[in-house]
Amino acid sequence: MTCDEKAAEMVEPHAVLGVVSVALGMVLSPGPNMMYLVSRSIGQGRRAGVVSLAGVVCGFVVYLVGTNLGLAVLFAAYPQVLTAIRLAGAAYLLYLAWKTVKPGGVSVFTVRDVPHDPPHRLFVMGLMTNLLNPKIAILYISVIPQFIDLGRGNVLLQGIVLGGCQIAVATTVNLSIVLAAGGIAGFLAHRPTWLRAQRIVMGSMLGVLAVMLAFDQSTGAPDLARTDVVQAQTLSA
Repeated sequence: MTCDEKAAEMVEPHAVLGVVSVALGMVLSPGPNMMYLVSRSIGQGRRAGVVSLAGVVCGFVVYLVGTNLGLAVLFAAYPQVLTAIRLAGAAYLLYLAWKTVKPGGVSVFTVRDVPHDPPHRLFVMGLMTNLLNPKIAILYISVIPQFIDLGRGNVLLQGIVLGGCQIAVATTVNLSIVLAAGGIAGFLAHRPTWLRAQRIVMGSMLGVLAVMLAFDQSTGAPDLARTDVVQAQTLSA
């Protein structure tokens, strides 16, 4: 039996569907990744957007590897670290919301000049934007582990498969956004009312997301007992 067949047997279809649904909801909600990718795609072109997306995807891989090798234990032992990430992320989202809805604010799809950075800088900025994204930290540390079935064997392999599903969904959706950003910007540029409405809607969504993130205590450290069992099974696998 191949490794892929083994993984297919270990991970239940409903777990895959659950992770895909969560990943789809998160990638479609406005946040730092979307803001960065759209601004680069519009301001510097699709190629810059794709290079930036490569950095974002590498950020997902870092979280995938780190979480499955014990990052969750670190946050369980020091929950204040995750709390700090959550509050910092909420503050950043509020800042983005204010920039979007304030008088004279601009839409994420507004065409504007941005520095034309070289590919390596675009990649690094995409990577850091994702690594500092509280939504992704919470997704990998608190959400995806809930879909792992401790009774179905290799926990490490399950975590990698489910994380891989999230990465596939996020990459596909973000690539679509990168490729379509220029067309959307052109469409909105000749329709100021639509552009203003889009700016208000996105800014409001960012604000609501920031408040929910700041006050949602369920996004604290992962359950310590569950984490201990997962780690023990991972080490014995």
